[in-house]
Amino acid sequence: MGADAKHRLKFIDRLLATLVQLRHGVTHDVLAGWFGVDHSTITRAIGGVRLLLAERGCTVSPDVRLRSLAEVVDHLRASGKTGIIDGTEIRVRRPAARRKGRDTFISGKNKQNAVKSMVVTDGEGRVLWCSPARPASCADITHARQLGLVRLLADGSAVEILADAGYQGLGPQTGGQMVTPPHCKFKQGTPDWYEEIHERRRKAHSSHRIRVEHSIANLKNWRALARHLGRREHMGDTVRAVAGLLSQQQSANLAAARQM
Repeated sequence: MGADAKHRLKFIDRLLATLVQLRHGVTHDVLAGWFGVDHSTITRAIGGVRLLLAERGCTVSPDVRLRSLAEVVDHLRASGKTGIIDGTEIRVRRPAARRKGRDTFISGKNKQNAVKSMVVTDGEGRVLWCSPARPASCADITHARQLGLVRLLADGSAVEILADAGYQGLGPQTGGQMVTPPHCKFKQGTPDWYEEIHERRRKAHSSHRIRVEHSIANLKNWRALARHLGRREHMGDTVRAVAGLLSQQQSANLAAARQM
């Protein structure tokens, strides 16, 4: 800041334009008409404020913000809380024909062009961190390994993290710190007594892990993450910016509920 041309909009107007675009998905042309400026002015303003919001991190308390996966793991260890992780996909525009890496954005699960982000919450469902966006062809377990989650869990005291079946295999690698749904030991001819126990354990695990699904749904309420029609290169900053704003709201609501 300071070496570029002066902004035509005040900071509060740039912030308001960015929040409206993230929350409601309003186009830059409409925002330019509202503020009486050129389309390029809105694009420049949103690009700068979005990066500031992304670097702000997720709010845990008024004096604690988490900006990396390492800080999240340290926070869970220090607080003794259980973490929950899950991957979410966001639809994006299809890359141009004959472009290198075009097929990497095709999701094997949803059969559509998308990017993927890993969401981490605590046991209460409060968003602690969202990873930068990756092409959706990357599997959840591969994404977690690339982010260094296995190494972070092995370098300190034990912490419990709940995950779905997409992360099965990380449990033994993390000394049981990654807890995934119980695996059925019988391929066929499962005894009735074992099937009943297995189903009860599976439902108990799902009932605890559902909180991350609710947080992902709250993230998708922001139209910028429901379906992204802009440049795919901006998705990483967009996801982290929305996660930081949502965590601020969740922390404020939780603090108000505790005071009642």
